[in-house]
Amino acid sequence: MRLAPQFRWSYSCALLAAALVAPSFVGGCNTSPGKPAADSAAVAPGDITDFPTLYSNNCAACHGPNGQGGPAIALADPVYLSIVDDSALRKVIAAGVPHTAMPAFAQSSGGMLTEKQVDVLAATIRANWAKPGALAGAAPPPYATTSPGDAARGAQTYKTFCAACHGPEGHGSPKASDIADTSFLALVSDQYLRTLVIVGRPELSAPDWRSDVPGHPLSDQEITDVVAWLTAQRVKNPGQPYPVAENASHH
Repeated sequence: MRLAPQFRWSYSCALLAAALVAPSFVGGCNTSPGKPAADSAAVAPGDITDFPTLYSNNCAACHGPNGQGGPAIALADPVYLSIVDDSALRKVIAAGVPHTAMPAFAQSSGGMLTEKQVDVLAATIRANWAKPGALAGAAPPPYATTSPGDAARGAQTYKTFCAACHGPEGHGSPKASDIADTSFLALVSDQYLRTLVIVGRPELSAPDWRSDVPGHPLSDQEITDVVAWLTAQRVKNPGQPYPVAENASHH
């Protein structure tokens, strides 16, 4: 298209003005109010690998801030970390403990965490809180039981090592909790009970297997037997302390 001479100058000026305005217009869009900054994009839940965030969101409610214990055992207890191996620790995080209050966290077991996130939790719990030499040369009983337990022997073991704090029948005292409570026993596994007997609850001043009776640490078999005595007290319908009258159906 050919322009008349009187329009050529105006048309050239218009093109020049547009060229000068365009960069500032684009730059203005990059700093427009409400536009997110380049580093403000939300991280997808499955991409979070920061241990403090993972622990706070998934573990702290039960195991306490910084692993110091709460409704569940302290994960920052070096005695606990000295008896549980990497495989067992990871398995509990990933798959949980069926029929107890410990849920599964791995997506492969119905949870929300990726395998990588489970790895971060398991590895960093040990890296942050294990203390080599914490047992001062003592050989702890194995994490898992190695033989069948005997409830009758366990009753005697309980009287010797546990009754002074937990009461003669395990139903508590001013010193310690009701360890034979049927609702509690329904919520925990046999392994959890064994772990409690071995590592204690240091955050609650409950001693480990070495210190219930000075100079006489609990043996592997004694621990197995006292756990057998406790588990024998589980009932079919926990949390129902009041017996149902035989003639209730007639009213």
